[in-house]
Amino acid sequence: MKIHFKIPYFTYWGQRLFVSGNIPELGNGDITKALPLNYDTPESWTALIEINSNKLVEFNYKYVLHTEQTGQYIEEWGDDRFLRLETTKLDHYFCIDTWNSPEVVDNVFLTTPFQNVLFKKNISNSTEKINSNYTHIFKVKMPLLKNNEAICLIGDCDELGNWTTTQPILLKVQEGNWWVTEVIFTKKQSEIHYKYGIYNTSEHQFVFFESGPDRITPVLNSKKTIVQLSDGFVRISSNTWKGAGVGLPVFSIRTKESFGVGDFQDIKLLVDWAQKVGLKLIQVLPLNDTIGTHTDADVLPYAAISAFALNPLFLNLPSIGKLPQTHPLQKIYNSKQVELNDLELIGFMEVITFKLQYVKEIFVLQKDIFLKNKDFLAFYENNKYWLFPYAAYCVLRNQFGTSDYRQWKDFALYNETKIIEFSSPIQPHFDEIALNYFIQYHLHTQLSDATKYAHDHNVVLKGDIPIGVNRNSVDTWVSPELFHMHMQAGAPPDMFSVKGQNWELPTYNWEEIERSGFDWWKRRFAQMSNYFDTFRIDHILGFFRIWQIPENQIEGIMGHLNPSVPIHINEFSEKGLWFDYNRYCKPHITDSILWDFFGDEASWVKTNCLQIEDGWILRLKAPFQNQLDVEKMFHEKKITERVKWGLFDLISNVLFFEVEDSHGKQYYPRFGMESIRSYRDMDNYTKDRLHELYVDYFYRRQDSNWYKSGMEKLPALKRATNMLICGEDLGMMTPCVTSVMKELGILSLEVQRAPKSNKREFFHPSKAPYLSVVTPSTHDMSTIRGWWEEDRGVTQRFYNSQLGHWGEAPYFCEWWICRDILLQHLYSPAMWSIFQMQDLLSISEEIRRPNPHDERINVPSNSMSSWRYRLHINLEDLLQKEEYNAELKNYITQSGR
Repeated sequence: MKIHFKIPYFTYWGQRLFVSGNIPELGNGDITKALPLNYDTPESWTALIEINSNKLVEFNYKYVLHTEQTGQYIEEWGDDRFLRLETTKLDHYFCIDTWNSPEVVDNVFLTTPFQNVLFKKNISNSTEKINSNYTHIFKVKMPLLKNNEAICLIGDCDELGNWTTTQPILLKVQEGNWWVTEVIFTKKQSEIHYKYGIYNTSEHQFVFFESGPDRITPVLNSKKTIVQLSDGFVRISSNTWKGAGVGLPVFSIRTKESFGVGDFQDIKLLVDWAQKVGLKLIQVLPLNDTIGTHTDADVLPYAAISAFALNPLFLNLPSIGKLPQTHPLQKIYNSKQVELNDLELIGFMEVITFKLQYVKEIFVLQKDIFLKNKDFLAFYENNKYWLFPYAAYCVLRNQFGTSDYRQWKDFALYNETKIIEFSSPIQPHFDEIALNYFIQYHLHTQLSDATKYAHDHNVVLKGDIPIGVNRNSVDTWVSPELFHMHMQAGAPPDMFSVKGQNWELPTYNWEEIERSGFDWWKRRFAQMSNYFDTFRIDHILGFFRIWQIPENQIEGIMGHLNPSVPIHINEFSEKGLWFDYNRYCKPHITDSILWDFFGDEASWVKTNCLQIEDGWILRLKAPFQNQLDVEKMFHEKKITERVKWGLFDLISNVLFFEVEDSHGKQYYPRFGMESIRSYRDMDNYTKDRLHELYVDYFYRRQDSNWYKSGMEKLPALKRATNMLICGEDLGMMTPCVTSVMKELGILSLEVQRAPKSNKREFFHPSKAPYLSVVTPSTHDMSTIRGWWEEDRGVTQRFYNSQLGHWGEAPYFCEWWICRDILLQHLYSPAMWSIFQMQDLLSISEEIRRPNPHDERINVPSNSMSSWRYRLHINLEDLLQKEEYNAELKNYITQSGR
């Protein structure tokens, strides 16, 4: 039997199509060994394989685009091309297919949140037997069908009704999301024109045709021949569906039963409220375990000690069990719950300390039964790859009094054999190991229960994947080869931080991650999919390039872009500049600068921190040449705080950083070069030439390289999950990021006060692309009301230009201003409008918090003092605010969301 493949696709010079499948003729799933297609006619590619077998043949296949210049393989989206053929009954089988691009909007509606929650339908695959005499199979998809709607087929022949709509052929769901029908064409004609349409099955009424030109199928008039047409999606606009959601960290939820912090059980009340007002989605911040130091520093949700383990902070203690009434912890439980729950902000250390003590005592009572529990044993086997080392890590952290595993003596380097022995049930500390199994199992069951509750109420849960992991994490301990431990991830200066951000997280060794088949990332996504339907990739720019800071520096401003094409030393001479290494790459220090940076302490700094080179040039002494050493001196009280910050500014007062191992040939320009004294003290000619190099480096030369970098990672990661992916694409945007996200169908984030073009002050929600999330604020920003009071000039311009109001803007953000901003976002063309809970409450003078500056979740430049925000109203009480809830629901309903 011969199987023919044909697909229309426009290619450029050096590109070729292949067909890959899980049979030897198609490369056994290896795309580098796939079957090449032949260029047949313009935009048409064909191939042929012959199956010499008398058995039933079953295989999956897909098309792959190969670009010779880059060596890159791009697979079409989806894994739903499947053939099941009886070779003895056929001579020829023609597969006429349509390339499935991930950027096709319809593919979004085949992801988990829609298929498993929002579009749940009682449509079962048809088991009707197929007539063996058919000549053609028609297959097409349309995920946005309404209830009582079906796809129909009409065309220009008797079998297809001659374009009449009274009795069209109705397709049936037979293969997953494919609608299928079989037709026998008997007349001898070379081709048939046809279209798909929508048919109302309850009213027995044709509704409308798809758009676009006629589709055409060949008629071969040969016996033992079948033509299968896989037509992709019905050509009907798919950008009509829209939804609204609320963003609130789990720790910020407040209920009457909360133990000073929101927990997984509390999510259910948030689901109840969301359903009541018509919100379809709840977005939360990362939920991973951050307990590394047993100090307030552990409050940061983006510095997890495990990319897989959940945070004990979110345990609901009553769901695990109660201690005996005589137990000291049980005696104080109720009073402690009231005390902590009455706090305006989260009492982080008090809450986590009590919860860990309480659950430890519960475990002692339940351990014998627990360790034999079948559900736990299944959970352990499914999660052993991360749970086993995580439990050992937690015990070793406590034994050595530090999460810095480099200080763990024999366990400083992860050795699986040693850890198996260390974690053995015969060890005296096994109860401590098993306690972590116990905690993680109950966190898993509680969050799974909350997820099921949300799904049962048609509410989607959206998670958050941080771009990095803690330097002292289980992940870096177990798999250090996946990270660049001598570097730190961060961000260049922006609206959040004038000196940039240093997240103190190691950067990724993407080459090693790719060699492993992205296994760690795929497992991470799989873990997320246990609880979430969609997720936000924190700082998606990090998949294209990361802001990388040497480990001996503190401030983000000391970083550079990686990967990037640096400036070669020859480029300076091409600009007519002599490359002066000492002037460009060492801190520029003068008496005037010393006075400006240190004031009255300038003389002390000059005497104790500086030395003279070449007779007159001021240089930093060795102990003061990097910010980490300066920070240590400050903590040792050898220098004052003003001297510390001044030395930080001196160290960063450079124009270029030399590229490691480039032997003086390549350099990274320091971000924000034009604002520093070293640059301002240059002559105008030199400044102009350096500015040209700076602009070329940051805004021109990197795009194609970053496009390639993103496409090497994101397609493989997107294929690893069916969750809907949303990217947090704020920051120093380049066109390649937008292009890749669009090509892969990854939703962008559009924030009104953070436009992606520096030529605009604001972004209007009405300009949002369909595949996007619009929001007036994020957890890293002040809320609408807080922002309104930050800069009078900005809010005045916003009031006039964005809201369209005349005259002077109110000094405070009145409820009706908040309402106007809310409505702008609800009526945006974006697929999702997601609001911080604080912004949703702001439209009610009765409910909203009196002081808007108490509503902010995180200040990026001061994260250690952030992440403690809680709602000021119990969700039980919010559910009873009927007038407000009805008003909000009306706005959401009227906007079509």
